[in-house]
Amino acid sequence: MGKLIAIEGTDGSGKQTQAQMLFEYLSAEGVRCKKIGFPNYQSESSALVKMYLRGEFGKNADAVDPKIASIFFAGDRYASWKTVWEECYRESGIILTDRYVMSNLIHQAAKLDLYEERLAFKRWLEELEYGIFSLPRPDLVFYLHMDIEASFALMENRNNKFSGQADKDIHERDREYMKRSYQCAELFSRIDSWHRIECLKDGEIRTREEIHQELVRILKEERIV
Repeated sequence: MGKLIAIEGTDGSGKQTQAQMLFEYLSAEGVRCKKIGFPNYQSESSALVKMYLRGEFGKNADAVDPKIASIFFAGDRYASWKTVWEECYRESGIILTDRYVMSNLIHQAAKLDLYEERLAFKRWLEELEYGIFSLPRPDLVFYLHMDIEASFALMENRNNKFSGQADKDIHERDREYMKRSYQCAELFSRIDSWHRIECLKDGEIRTREEIHQELVRILKEERIV
């Protein structure tokens, strides 16, 4: 089997950029690898995800039960696994993913208020994705951490990822919901010991190259490469 490296983080933290930089680095080193990302907006499998994020099932994220919403994202992930990257993974390749199961956990557990509810949801979700759908667990999770207010500032002028327009999806336009998602990211990153990467230093955003070098250092320390 190969290795699965997931890059998670607050919105605007540079997950897509860092996934691409790692892909280019590993490819240059002669490592067989594949870069993926979720949701997979280019695939038909993301249809329900896009309907959900556009607000067609409810005008805000809390209107849709977290387990129902999670199944949309998990189904998209399963389709990608079976059609895009399973072969590479099974043949000892390295898979780099911009978001993975942990994003489902972060954003859907944010709909629950109590700590115990969030932990119970975590158990349910992991059984769904890693058990029922038989998706591989990540070997390494990078958590790109950025203060939530800095994240809001970066998102202000960013276009919607699947529409390409300035309109925000139901997650992005609800700041209170995003704050709860941030709290869940902080919680689960501690529980599962994700590798925390600080994107700010002395109040300034670190360069993408500086962050990239830290990721490479950790990959070597963990003997992934």
